Amino acid sequence: MARADVGNSNSSRREIRLLEEEDGTWSAIDEETGVASQGETRSEALVNLDEAVALHAGEIGEPVTDADLRDLGLDPDTVPDEPGEPDAPWFE
Repeated sequence: MARADVGNSNSSRREIRLLEEEDGTWSAIDEETGVASQGETRSEALVNLDEAVALHAGEIGEPVTDADLRDLGLDPDTVPDEPGEPDAPWFE
């Protein structure tokens, strides 16, 4: 399991799991948040994970609106406000 230093004052250490998939791509999972991402290389997976964690934490990006959901063909009344457990058995 890889451990990576992060440059913020909230946490000096972050635990990240890296998995090489059967097709040669890489998955990276932030153990604290449960956020995951992937990439063609380990480096790309880690860069993508940093972005995904920042989005998850609300540090970057914009909130999803009901109009955004409708544009994607989703009914805002059926989308939960809080994320649930991911349906990704390969990360168990």
